[in-house]
Amino acid sequence: MASANTSWSEDNFSCSICLDVFNSPVTTACGHNFCRTCIAKFWDDQVQYNCPVCNELFHTRPDLRVNTLLSEMVDQFRLSVRVKEQPCVEPGEVPCDVCTGTQLKAVKSCLVCLISYCHTHLEPHQRVAGLKKHLLVEPMDRLEDRMCKKHNQLLELFCQTDQVCVCQFCTDGDHRSHPVVPIEEEYEVKTAQLGKMASEVQQMIQERKRKIKEIKDTEDRSKVDADRQIADAEQVLTALMSSIEKWRDDFNQTVKEKLKSTEKQAEDLMKELEQEIEELTNRRSEVKQLSHTEDHLHLLQTFSSLKNPPHTRDWTTVEVRPPSYVGSLRRSLDQLEETLNMERKKLWDELKMVQQYEVDVTLDPDTAHPRLILSEDGKQVHYGGVLKELPDNHKRFTNCIYVVTRQSFSSGRFYFEVQVKNKTTWRLGVARESINRKGFPILTPENGSWNIYFTKDQLVFSDNPAVLLPVRAELQKVGVFVDYDEGLVSFYDVEARVHIYSATGCTIRVPEQTYNSSSV
Repeated sequence: MASANTSWSEDNFSCSICLDVFNSPVTTACGHNFCRTCIAKFWDDQVQYNCPVCNELFHTRPDLRVNTLLSEMVDQFRLSVRVKEQPCVEPGEVPCDVCTGTQLKAVKSCLVCLISYCHTHLEPHQRVAGLKKHLLVEPMDRLEDRMCKKHNQLLELFCQTDQVCVCQFCTDGDHRSHPVVPIEEEYEVKTAQLGKMASEVQQMIQERKRKIKEIKDTEDRSKVDADRQIADAEQVLTALMSSIEKWRDDFNQTVKEKLKSTEKQAEDLMKELEQEIEELTNRRSEVKQLSHTEDHLHLLQTFSSLKNPPHTRDWTTVEVRPPSYVGSLRRSLDQLEETLNMERKKLWDELKMVQQYEVDVTLDPDTAHPRLILSEDGKQVHYGGVLKELPDNHKRFTNCIYVVTRQSFSSGRFYFEVQVKNKTTWRLGVARESINRKGFPILTPENGSWNIYFTKDQLVFSDNPAVLLPVRAELQKVGVFVDYDEGLVSFYDVEARVHIYSATGCTIRVPEQTYNSSSV
């Protein structure tokens, strides 16, 4: 079969009468070609039969025959022109399912054939009587997924009860009493939800990035603390006798192991956060891609799988606490009586270290016993003697003359100082929130209270049995340090900068808050 030279123009295949591409071309005896209809109409209007091109005269009306070769070439030319005029499929457009090689853009989809067609391959549906009855719609991809499997009808509605796409006939069956809306309407709703989901996922990513920075900062501080502790230990140990060389090595190893444990914890948490960020980033990309699709059905069918973000940990309470070295040197040096002077110098450094955790606290008047008088700023308290009439509440001490602070703590480390100068009798420390406020509580660690008290020139840590503490000089200010993780409560003589007493193994970490308490 002859093929048209695609370099030829339309003029090479144009009828000289109608000036359009040949339609059923025929040839005269003189060799010129015309559309059959054009030459027939031309001769119908003439007395004589002559060629419109060369004007050759024919004695009788010629018997015209179809120019087979030219007809084939015209058909090829028409096809090539249509192909050139049709655009190739672009990303996001529906391709022709019939095209081989370069796929052209589909102009219609047939809901009977479940095939999408370009202009060329759509032609039979416009010509063949049986195909003309098929239902043609705007181009759609994945036609099989767009049809109701039960009724073989286009999915045009969305059931809000079952959250599925349905066809018109479904509303007369299983979804008869369910509220349904056009999928275009539900598409808008889900698109809005996707936008909110994308924003929420982005916020989760930012929160985890901030948590990574927080953990990294804590890790850096831990390294600084570890370096300082090792340096302080070296300063102490170099002045000691060779008999404590082994102790020095053990101390350094303990510090490094604590640091290593903290670093590992930080690294594990950061890896977990990075993994969650990667998963959330992937989910964000999926949500963003889906939110930009104009394919209503695809969005609705995919929405439920993206509605909830990936399973992630709640990071709001997760933190890496740097290891505590408070009292490590002191507890070891206490065993070496001959190094008392070195111990005093070391304890000076310990007080400086715990003071970095100092917090600002004020006394809570709602908890104060009626015989106590508090200053307006809540920084001072003294015994008034007179029993005031105050509103009773569950927080107020009614029998024991105590008061606790407004501020409470449930984790980490904190330090505060109490001025006791010129006080003849006092008690101070920390207590759990559950301390008995209406009866006569025994303030011991067993009952959730760690405190020291001074009376009749005696300083005592309240325990069972009580621990009598040495009084080197008149106490003026007492510092209290609490480390939840270490289970440590320590008391210091701030003016003399010496350690008074430490309670270890304290069961402070309970599902309740801890308050600073005092009494006069």
